[in-house]
Amino acid sequence: MSEVFGERGRITNGEPGHAGARVAVVTGASAGVGRAIAVALARRKYRVALLARGLPGLEGARKDVEDAGGEALVLPVDTSDADAVFAAAEQTIGQWGRIDVWVNDAMETVVGPVDRITPAEFKRVTEVSYLGVIHGTLAALRHMRQRDQGSIIQIGSALSYRAIPLQSAYCGAKFAIRGFTDSLRTELLHDRSRIKICMAQLPGVNTPQFDWSHTHFAHRHQPVGACYQPEAIAEAIVKVVEDPPRELWLGAPALQAIMGAMLAPGLTDRYLARTAYEQQISRTPILPGDPDILLAPAARDHGARGRFSSRAHSSAFAANPFHLRSAMALAALAVAAASYALGSREGRKK
Repeated sequence: MSEVFGERGRITNGEPGHAGARVAVVTGASAGVGRAIAVALARRKYRVALLARGLPGLEGARKDVEDAGGEALVLPVDTSDADAVFAAAEQTIGQWGRIDVWVNDAMETVVGPVDRITPAEFKRVTEVSYLGVIHGTLAALRHMRQRDQGSIIQIGSALSYRAIPLQSAYCGAKFAIRGFTDSLRTELLHDRSRIKICMAQLPGVNTPQFDWSHTHFAHRHQPVGACYQPEAIAEAIVKVVEDPPRELWLGAPALQAIMGAMLAPGLTDRYLARTAYEQQISRTPILPGDPDILLAPAARDHGARGRFSSRAHSSAFAANPFHLRSAMALAALAVAAASYALGSREGRKK
């Protein structure tokens, strides 16, 4: 069982807090999108349990949460360890008495051609990026079922619809999360549960993953096309966290990738084969001693942002795909109606 770290990293006694305050659990909270979500929740006066492996990053996240007006509970956890995740949920309940929101953000990736990625590397990415989401979801359900309420947010990606070269392990995990989430959603609907589950499909985001991911190249990888600051993504997600849609598509590139996968998969295959291979590899060389967090956590706090702030957007378009599909259906009906009217008019002229 992981130790519970509270204020200033001190081990706490697990005494419950005020029953009425809302509580969130965020995995992958030590950096990137997870850390930005934790801070955005803190601004809304949430108590936030911070789960990740690296204590330096967790302590940095704790300070950010407290500076934003929230309360933090630091829980060093590897989400591939189901028992540790379940224990962290119990510790959160022991500290604050409830869990209202659970955000599954923890991830790993390996960059390289399929036949250069080892079975052990595929396994590790799957254990964290996919099974870690299952562990977190099961831990959340164990407590949310008792009150029949709460929100579970899966941090997904446009790559859960449209896979790209060099990211087979990560894409496979994100596809799996989408299938798992859709299956669970139908069960919740069958049970008439008030628990809500949402998968947020992200574009490229300026996070430290590009500085510490395991790669089979001599240079670091980078986002292709437009990318976004993690705070922009976090704000869009937290705005809907208490009443989330079925899915949330964030950023124009995510929308384009998902629609391309749906409407022209073969054409998109060929386009990505031409454009998305070399463009993912930056000119930043990997140096001896650089971090690689595939098997061990980062030894220092990397913060929420990566090295691409100069090109990262500070706000992100957010779309509920239900509304997009409805608008497309209405547009199709309008075109059909106009065609019918035109045809009727031409018929009357004859």
